[in-house]
Amino acid sequence: MKALKKLAVLLLVGLALLVVALNIWGALTLGSLRPSANAPVHEHANQVVMVFGATGSVGDGLLKAAMADPDVEKVYVVTRRSSPRIEAGVAQGEIEMRLHEDFTDYSALADILGEVNTVLWGLGTTSLGMDDETYTRIHVDFPVAFVTAWLAARRDGPMAFHYVTGMGTDSDGAQHWAREKGRAEREVAALAEGSGLRTFGHRSAFIRPSSEQANAMHYLLEALLRPGALVIGSEELGGAMLEISARTSELPNGAIIDNADGIAYAQAYRARQSP
Repeated sequence: MKALKKLAVLLLVGLALLVVALNIWGALTLGSLRPSANAPVHEHANQVVMVFGATGSVGDGLLKAAMADPDVEKVYVVTRRSSPRIEAGVAQGEIEMRLHEDFTDYSALADILGEVNTVLWGLGTTSLGMDDETYTRIHVDFPVAFVTAWLAARRDGPMAFHYVTGMGTDSDGAQHWAREKGRAEREVAALAEGSGLRTFGHRSAFIRPSSEQANAMHYLLEALLRPGALVIGSEELGGAMLEISARTSELPNGAIIDNADGIAYAQAYRARQSP
């Protein structure tokens, strides 16, 4: 029994040291972008928003942010299935849901793609237990096919594509998932060159689900990781995306947004919404 208690204490001490080390690393290395205090805001930049992955824990918060934004006049949700938030939004006339199966073919959305200003792409899944081919199809082929179809329907800004790629994404990384998400960031940015579209890779760390989906463990992790800017709420992330979209002249196509950058733009968003 004494040995087990000693082991438990050692594990707790090890976890505490790991958390401290992570927070120090995050505080020292994250946050290369800061919102300009005087950046102009385009009032129609988020007029029509389209959300992908809205039934997931990240996408649900992105959708919640879009629905709450006073500058968003219409929200399209492209999804294979519904959710309580989507159903409520449809019932209230705040959302138009488009049920969609093949995320490499967007011909069924041809009638609305030309309207869309901002896309919040939270569609994705874990690499654990997934073969490389399927992972590439979901995280590279799906967004590349969408951006290709979107640009065929519209090329004039304001347009912004926000892709949640995640911390660790690296086109030269050792792991397949990191390389493929990095490749997706590069490919959608290359497609956007010469158009009014800007694309952004959000390399977020721990994304806490919305208040409706979060549990005590999520809030505990948030409390532990906030000091190092290693956590962002999903709705907070959505606000950061909408703020970046509205600042049409501030960040270039292909910009990478790390977790601290996302927090900074979310703070700017809140300040603008509540002057």
